[in-house]
Amino acid sequence: MSKKTPGPERLIIGISGASGVIYGVRMLEITAAMGVESHLVMTRAAEMTLGYETGYSAKDVEALAHTRYRAEDIGAAISSGSFKTLGMVVAPCSIRSMSEIATGVTSGLLTRAADVVLKERRRLVLMLRETPLHTGHLRSMTQLSEMGAIIAPPVPGFYAEPKTVDDIVTHSVCRVLDLFGLDAPEARRWGENIKGGKRSPVRKPTKS
Repeated sequence: MSKKTPGPERLIIGISGASGVIYGVRMLEITAAMGVESHLVMTRAAEMTLGYETGYSAKDVEALAHTRYRAEDIGAAISSGSFKTLGMVVAPCSIRSMSEIATGVTSGLLTRAADVVLKERRRLVLMLRETPLHTGHLRSMTQLSEMGAIIAPPVPGFYAEPKTVDDIVTHSVCRVLDLFGLDAPEARRWGENIKGGKRSPVRKPTKS
């Protein structure tokens, strides 16, 4: 009997219309460089936010993905549990998308794919982009956590001493990829390529 060859590392990447679409773009760039098979679904609102926040077009972002699906294509491969993946990350995740996933009442492919990931007991990570949060938001987050999802707001790790916005974005993306067992070369890790000890002083305000 021949030994079964393991399948490709597939990761579903959803980009919703929340502020912070650069997180999804950076994740596509890093996974492409790692040879991970990315399966992208981007909402119409996300395409609008791209125009507001970045110099990327929707076609630019689609070109970074291994496979791209239309947001309304509920018959896509990622809408079925029989299509094996490592799981899914929504980067960034809007409150609307989070709420749909929490209730299971999905209106498009992004939230349908997330629902499938949950029912198949695969890893779902939501990079939630909203603040402040009211009690309804917090209850939805608790419900999702109880269902097996991981809520991972992109909170900066200042111990890595970021020098640019891209440093901050990359650090958050690499930490999320860790959750899928994907070790990005760009990751900065405490005790490895980040050493403890004397840190750069915090810049003090100058007197006028």
